[in-house]
Amino acid sequence: MKQLKNQQGFTLVEIAIVLVIIGLLLGGVLKGQELIENSKVKNAVNDLNGITAAYYGYVDRFKRIPGDDGPIATLNARGGTWTTLVADGAGNNNGVLGPLLTGVTFTGGGTNDEGDAFWMQLKAAGLITGNVADVNAAALPRNAFNGLTGVTTDGGIMVTPPAITWAGTKLCMSQVPGKAARAIDTQIDDGVGNTGTVRNTVAVAGANTPPAAAVAAYSDDNVYTICRSL
Repeated sequence: MKQLKNQQGFTLVEIAIVLVIIGLLLGGVLKGQELIENSKVKNAVNDLNGITAAYYGYVDRFKRIPGDDGPIATLNARGGTWTTLVADGAGNNNGVLGPLLTGVTFTGGGTNDEGDAFWMQLKAAGLITGNVADVNAAALPRNAFNGLTGVTTDGGIMVTPPAITWAGTKLCMSQVPGKAARAIDTQIDDGVGNTGTVRNTVAVAGANTPPAAAVAAYSDDNVYTICRSL
């Protein structure tokens, strides 16, 4: 009888306590993941707002468009970090950024290289952080989703039908998960992926997909490139 008593298993109370503990642990993990996702969305929204403010701050300070400002001698003569700006960081000062077409959004290239000069000049002005000497894709900031943040002036992207244009300069973020892309669009704009000031392109996971055709609905199963007009 004594041996049988020693072989008894857990009581119902003990099992219930273990299940409660497991539930609390799982709930904490899931809540932690949600907090991380929300913080990334907040970071991305803050970046888009901050870069927009930096863009207009540059225009207000220098009366020129960042990226289009130049020539290089004029920029270097401003002193400070401007002296480290290389020739690729100067635009042609024609009053227009680019034109920067779809394919160069995340490479920094384009006519007169104004796609990376945009970022280099904002850094030199102290309006955003980063190494002024970085060129091409290296000049582009990383976003909260480990993608890149680029700029384009292509008016033919993310529009339906294609005959309509989306004029102006757009900030674009690559590798944005579906939930985050929806949240960003909802916080800044109307939550619809092919209208308004924030639009999307279904992207390839792990790639910096250039902006192209937009779709209205966001799917949690997709990754997106999202763009916001300045």
